[in-house]
Order: sequence, then C-alpha cells, then structure tokens
Amino acid sequence: MPTEQPRRNPRSELASTVTDTEEGRAFFQKRLSAFGLCVFLLAGVTWLVMSSAYLAGFFPQHELFAPASLLHLTNALITGGLWLVTRSKPLDARVLHALDIAASVGLFAVWGATGAAIPDPAAGRFVPLLAFVLGFLARAIVVPSTPRRTLRIGVVGALLVVAFGTRFDGPIEARIGMSMGAACWAASAVTIATLASYTIYGLRREVQKARVFGQYTLESKIGEGGMGAVWRASHALLRRPTAVKLLPPEAMSDAAIRRFEREVQLTARLTHPNTVAIYDYGRTRDGIFYYAMELIEGTDLERLVAAHGPLPPERVAHLLIQVCGALGEAHDLGLVHRDVKPANVLVAMRQHEHEFSKLVDFGLVKSVKSETPELGLTATNALTGTPLYLSPEAIQDPDSVNAQSDLYALGAVAWYLLAGRPVFEGRTVVEVCALHLHEAPRRPSELVASEVPAELEAIVLSCLAKKPEARPDGARALRELLQGTGLAERWTQSRAEDWWRVSGRHASQVEASGPRTIAVAVDDRAASA
Repeated sequence: MPTEQPRRNPRSELASTVTDTEEGRAFFQKRLSAFGLCVFLLAGVTWLVMSSAYLAGFFPQHELFAPASLLHLTNALITGGLWLVTRSKPLDARVLHALDIAASVGLFAVWGATGAAIPDPAAGRFVPLLAFVLGFLARAIVVPSTPRRTLRIGVVGALLVVAFGTRFDGPIEARIGMSMGAACWAASAVTIATLASYTIYGLRREVQKARVFGQYTLESKIGEGGMGAVWRASHALLRRPTAVKLLPPEAMSDAAIRRFEREVQLTARLTHPNTVAIYDYGRTRDGIFYYAMELIEGTDLERLVAAHGPLPPERVAHLLIQVCGALGEAHDLGLVHRDVKPANVLVAMRQHEHEFSKLVDFGLVKSVKSETPELGLTATNALTGTPLYLSPEAIQDPDSVNAQSDLYALGAVAWYLLAGRPVFEGRTVVEVCALHLHEAPRRPSELVASEVPAELEAIVLSCLAKKPEARPDGARALRELLQGTGLAERWTQSRAEDWWRVSGRHASQVEASGPRTIAVAVDDRAASA
C-alpha cells in the first residue's frame, strides 16, 4: 500500500532547497560570508581611496561627509556586518536566508539613495545602476541560490534602484526615456544573474544527485581503506546521522562485489552493542554497492594514542573488555574478524553514558563454519590484514586463522595502547612478519614511565603467545581475565566525562599515520611496510 507523502510548504521549499542538508547549510553560510567580505573590501577600499584623494587635493568633487560619500561607506558597514555575523558560529538556515534578503535589500536601497544624493545628474543615473549590476551579479555567482529566488530578489532590487536613482527633472519625454533606459539596464542585470544562478545552482544539484545512494545523501568523507570509502551521510526522511560505506568503482570486480556483499551480510548478523550496527544496504542504478551503518561521533584508538600517547591501564582494560564482548559474539557465530587493529576500534562518549567502544570494518571477516569454500572471496596463500597486528599463524598459513588469531591481534592492540607504539616495528613487511614469527615481545612497562600492573601485562603477553593454544581460551575467557583485575572499575564515568570534555575534540582531529590494511602474496619479498 503506497504511503502518503507529507505535504510540502511552497514558501519554505524555496529557501530549504539550498540548505536542505547540513553540508548545504554550511556551504551557504560560507559563501554568504565570502560575499559580505568581498563587497566590504571593495566598498571600503574605494571609500578610503576616494577620501585620500580628496584630502590630497586630487578629487575636489568628493566630500568626506557628503550624503553620497556616507552612503557609500554604508555599503561597507552592511556587508562588513554580514561577514562578521556569518564568519564563525554556525547559524540556522532560516537566519541565513533572512540575512541574505536583508543585506541584499539594504544594499539596493543604499545604491538607489546614493544616486539620488549625487549632485551631478549624469553620475546620479550611472552610479546606482553600475553598483547594482556588479553587486547583484557578484551575489548570483558567489551565493548559492535557486533561479526563482535570484529573480525575486533581483526584481525588488531593480525597482528600488530605478525608483530612487532616476532623476525626475526636465521634459516628460526625457524623464520617460531615462526611466526606460535605467529599467532596461536593471532588467538585463536581473536576467543575467538569474541565468547564472540557474547554471551554477543546477550544476551543484547535479553533483548532489550523484552523491545520493538510495535514501542516503553523502555529506563528507570520513575515511578510506582497501575495502571502500566511508562517508558521513543523512537519511532522506529520518535525518539521522549515518555512516555509508561504498565499494570504490575501481574495485568493482565480481569477486569484490561478492566480498563486499558478504561483509554486510555477516556483519548484519552481529547484534552486540560494541559492534557497529548495520542499517541498510543496496546498489545504486549505476551499480555501486553501499551499506549504511551507525555513525560514531568520536575517534579511533590509533588517533587517540597519536594525540595523547599511552593510555592509563584502567582505561585500556575498560575498552578491551568491550571489544572482547564484540569478538565473543562474532566467534560464537563462527566469524573471525582478521583485521583487529587500533584504527578499527572506535571510541566515543555519549551523553549520560559511560565511554564505549565499537568494533568496525569486518571487510576481512571469514566464516570458519562454512561448509562450502568461498572461492574467489579470499585469495589463497595470501597474507591479508595489517602487518603490525598479524598473528604468526596468519603469516605462515593465512587459511588457518581462527578466533585465537583475533586474540593475538587484540593483544597487539592492547600492547600498543599501553606502550604508545606497535609491539614490533620494521622497515619492510617481511621484517615485521619475521619479528611476529620469532621475536618475543618486550614488556610494555619497560617502555613507559608510568606503572603498568603486572597482572594486566601478563594477560597482554599471554595473548601474544606464538602458539594459539597458549593464548586465553577465547574472547569470553579473555574478558573474564580482564574483569578479574578490577582495573576497569577505576575508569569511572566521571573520569571519562572529564577526559572527553577537555581532550575529546582534539583527539578526533588528529591525523593518524598508521598502516592500512594490505594484501600481498606471502612469497612477495619486495613488499614494503
């Protein structure tokens, strides 16, 4: 049964089409501010030049305090005020549209009044028309506007300029001809400005249409990896912030599409609160595969450490316990993540909730319960994952990875959080892999000045055991070990809230330079880290 479409208000539709998304609103404010600054500088510099010339005796017909001069300065004051109001703090879309109309009408009135105030009749006719033509065309080019909106504002401006700027002296024929000539120039400016808005606004709408996937409109790119790009998006009806992942066009092979679709289907089976939730997925008319998931307003562990260095042991335990819960559910369903790393663990602080973490990017997930081999989805005899967090068995026999391999990677993540650096580092992939295979990890306490509890350090080192059977017996067992230390209880909600209030914004803006997920043949000795 077809659903009834909500009625749209024609009056509000005209204004909302330019700012119908947060990105559109921010872009409109940015361009409105740029227009204000541009006219402010032009009008202000012109007034200063003319005033300086008058004081130097080169421009005697210009008087500093004459009405025409003061009105010219008013142009700078109006647009300077527009620039100051819109330059920093985000403003509501309705406020922005009101400022646009008020500033435009104010400029039109000032231009017309300036023409009436100029003593010379010829200059009084020429100056307001010239100002209107240049100013209104500049607005049409700089400020996003629908053609209808530009036309309406332009008609108002043309009437004001023609009405105030035309001198009504002399014979009736001359006055009629003067008015008709001014009206033709103003109408030409309005027509060209409307065509400019039609072209520029139309091109922008076409770009926006190209960024619409199903019910989701892409706003800004969050990140990009080997399995696709992730964008911040909004739903057409729900207006809920969403993250949308796209399979890049250059990776649109049949195998890649099947792998991407498999990622969605497997991840959608997971319901643990510390696993990213999948909302929807599909394909566009152009064949681009996408899926929508919850958007986490925070940062990842890689950026967190890059911004603040090693984390307190109690915070590490608190975050790891949550990741263990997500992995425990996945392992119970026979799923192995295979790419557990700091960049794939998001951390955030929601209002009235404790700090939480989310395990994301199941792009390399593998089902160990599948009876039918998934040929073509995971390359045979290939090293897949991130070298700094690969388990020894993933290096030696990638097809043999299991839940214990995820525990090794999580142990490497824990080591990174405690020490502020990867457990093994090398100049090439081969060198890093050799260290994972043969080198015993150092204790994190040897590298940091702060104290690392021996119990937590022992748990982390047990996860980094070379043999899978020497590691904790599953994610749930690891979680119990971490809970048994009692450390997580010391990272209280008040401590987490204090940290996010002071340092959270800075951590989310730091660019992490860690390794990306890669896939190389195990016999490729020339690969670089």
